[in-house]
Amino acid sequence: MKTQYYTATSLDGFIATEDDSLDWLFPLGDVNETGYPAFIAEVGALAMGSSTYEWMLRHALTVKDQVGAAWPYSQPTWVFSKRSLPPVPGADVKFVSGDVKPVHEAMKRAAGSANIWIVGGGDLAGQFYDAGLLDEVIVQIGSVVLGAGKPLFPRRITSPSLRLVSARQIGTGFAELRYEVPVRAGMPPN
Repeated sequence: MKTQYYTATSLDGFIATEDDSLDWLFPLGDVNETGYPAFIAEVGALAMGSSTYEWMLRHALTVKDQVGAAWPYSQPTWVFSKRSLPPVPGADVKFVSGDVKPVHEAMKRAAGSANIWIVGGGDLAGQFYDAGLLDEVIVQIGSVVLGAGKPLFPRRITSPSLRLVSARQIGTGFAELRYEVPVRAGMPPN
């Protein structure tokens, strides 16, 4: 079991525009040609921030057209938010706030031997990193430059640095990089 941050970013390190748009992302390639289908098959629980969840709600009709349901995940999902958000009927969504550690324990129990996916955003992934709970970063770097927006990972990570495990080209629009997050001094293994 791994806790993974799997996402896409612009060449200059933004996962969304300032107004949380992903319109830049979808013209770059077909998700079925990426590592996503194999990745999601190994996921047993998800965590997402409120902006990511609200994006899902705003695009529910598009998601339904693409996958047949307004909520595309069968796995239990924990949404981190300090605000009250509407639930998705029929979806296994839990709203939480505060420290990621106790929530991660609940996610591990729910996932069993499957992986945990930190869907986004970058700050939520950073909170899992800060707590020593992040094992892997999988990022698809798109061939666009946004100039500004929501950062991929709003943390300084220099020592120890992430360890590149693999790199591959996906069509002409993406490069997929997979990094292992080393165990840091003073942090227990996840």
